[in-house]
Amino acid sequence: MTRDHGPNRQMRARIAHLAARLMAEDGIDDFGIAKRKAARQVGAGDTRHLPDNDEVEAALASWRQLYEADAHDSRIATLRRTALGMMDTLARFDPQLVGPVLAGHAGRYATIALMLFVDSSKDVEMFLLGRGWTLRARDARFWVGDVACDVPSIEVDTDAAMFELAVFRREDARQPIRHSADGRPIERVRAAGVAALLATDRPAAAAPALALGGHARG
Repeated sequence: MTRDHGPNRQMRARIAHLAARLMAEDGIDDFGIAKRKAARQVGAGDTRHLPDNDEVEAALASWRQLYEADAHDSRIATLRRTALGMMDTLARFDPQLVGPVLAGHAGRYATIALMLFVDSSKDVEMFLLGRGWTLRARDARFWVGDVACDVPSIEVDTDAAMFELAVFRREDARQPIRHSADGRPIERVRAAGVAALLATDRPAAAAPALALGGHARG
């Protein structure tokens, strides 16, 4: 496998650290957006200079540890607690936490991403509307197993947080799910797994429990 040397490697590292700073300071949660924005800022138009997500994630972890370790730990614990409250509320839809809140690199304006696995997406919409929440719906592209699928994605604006709910068929829960055909399977955990993470998180000072409300990584 060809390795990066000299200026190319230095450029990748520069883009990775700038992308990490953009994610931390501007609340960007999407690695691809952060990398492309960072590349534009340093004048690197050639995509071969782009670091992979693991490089940016490592740079982001270093940035957080250096500049906001205590505040970030508290924020992640609060977001995970908020996610768990919503998962309890949506327990009938087999909710599973994904994304930056699960990975532990969510910014201060993070949206909490959940996957739901249901018999009918309409059941989810009716349930959410019955709670009086503001919804915005669109389709999102995922790969379920080896098949590209457009699935309903519902943004839910609550008093506690913004949520993004990707709604899959119930049988899809047994398949690996990816953002791209050649991407890694998306890590996801059920409520029991989130509770286990919270047991190891630093306490979030005065973090309120979300009054929404299963437990299934569970």
